[in-house]
Amino acid sequence: MMKKKILITSFDLAIGGVERSLIGLLNQIDYNKYDVDLLLFKHEGEFLSFIPDGPILLPEEPSYTTFRKSIHQIMKDGFYPIAISRIIAKYTGLFHGKVKKVEEPGYLSIQYGWEFSNRLLPKQNKEYDVAIGFLWPHHFIGDKVQAKKKIGWIHTDYSNIYVNKRIEKKMWRKLDEIVVVSEECSQTFLNVFPDFKDKTTVIENILSPEFIKEQAQLENPKEITKVLGKTILLTVGRLTHAKGLDEAVKACKKLVDDGFDIEWYVVGYGPLENELRTLIKYLGVEKQFILLGKKTNPYPYIKACDIYVQPSRYEGKAVTIREAQVLGKPVVLTNFPTAKSQAVNGFDALITECGRDGIVRGLREIIKNDAFRKKLVSNVLSKDYGNENEINKIYELMDA
Repeated sequence: MMKKKILITSFDLAIGGVERSLIGLLNQIDYNKYDVDLLLFKHEGEFLSFIPDGPILLPEEPSYTTFRKSIHQIMKDGFYPIAISRIIAKYTGLFHGKVKKVEEPGYLSIQYGWEFSNRLLPKQNKEYDVAIGFLWPHHFIGDKVQAKKKIGWIHTDYSNIYVNKRIEKKMWRKLDEIVVVSEECSQTFLNVFPDFKDKTTVIENILSPEFIKEQAQLENPKEITKVLGKTILLTVGRLTHAKGLDEAVKACKKLVDDGFDIEWYVVGYGPLENELRTLIKYLGVEKQFILLGKKTNPYPYIKACDIYVQPSRYEGKAVTIREAQVLGKPVVLTNFPTAKSQAVNGFDALITECGRDGIVRGLREIIKNDAFRKKLVSNVLSKDYGNENEINKIYELMDA
C-alpha cells in the first residue's frame, strides 16, 4: 500500500505553545504510513532541534520568509512588491481597527498582509494527498498548495479577536476540514461562522507527559533560589496583550504591599517587553517581578515554581497550563472564555476572575490555604494528562 503524501506548514519554530504543539504532533505521526513534508516559512526558532527524524524539512523559499521579517528588511532583501503590500496591509488594518474601535488590531493587519501578499508568492509544485496549515491564517494552503484534502488549525478564541469576516470566510471556504483545539474554541468560532459546522472537528493539542517530565529534569534554573517562606510564582508565555501580564504586574504589586513574600518569574518574549519593564519599574517591583526572556526548555522553570499562574485575557488552549499540571503544580488561571476547558475549578486548578483583583484573590487563597494547595497538587499528580491518542482523530481526517 502506497504511503499518503502529507504537507504540514507553519511559520517557524520559535518558542511558543503552538510550536510545541506542532512538535507534539510530529512526534506522534506514524511515518511508516505517511510521507510527511514539513514546510516552515522561515527556518528559525529554538524548537528546530526538536524536529524528529520522520518528516522531511523542505528548503526555505526566500519569498515565504518575508512573513517573519520587518518591512524594512523585506525592502532590503529586494522584495519590493511584497513590502508595498505589507505597508498597505499594516495601515489598512490599523485604519479598520480604529474605525471599529478594536482593542488589538494585529489580527486585521495579519489578515490583510496575507490577502494582499499571497498572490505574489510562488505555488508549490508537488501534489499532496493532504495539506495541513498548522498556524492561522491559511491563505497559503488554500491558494498555493495542490492537495486532495486541505485542513486548517485554529488555536485561538474567536470571541476575543476581531477579523474581517469576508476575508476570513473566503479563506475557510477553500479548506475541506477545520480543526479546533478545544470545544470552547469550536463554539466561539461557530458563533461567528456557523456555516462551517459540518467541517469543524475538535482535536486537542497532543501532549506527552513523559517528554515534559524528562525535559524538566535536564537543568536547575540558576535564576531561581528557593528561600524558606518565599513563594515562587511562574508564568510562561509570549509578552502580548492576550496573556494579561500587565495585570499580573499590578497583582504582584498589590500582593507585595499586602505583605506576601513572593517572586514572580515570567519565561517568554514578545512585543510588550519594553512596556512591561516600564510598568514593573513604575510600580517598584523589579525585585519581585522578573522577566527571564526566551528559554528553549521552560520545564525546569515550571518544576522549580510553587504555583503556576495563567493571567490571560483570552486563550485558545493554553498548553502551559496542562504542562504545569503534568509537573504536579497548583495552577491559578483567570476566567477567560475558554478557561473551563483547561481545568476543573477547585479540583486541578483555581479559576479566578480576570484582572488584577481576581488574580490577587486567587493567589492569596492558594498561598494562605495550605490544605487547599496540597489538595490541588494531589489531584494533578493522580490524573493522567496524556492524550497521545488524539493522533487517531487526525488519521481519521487524513484517511477519509
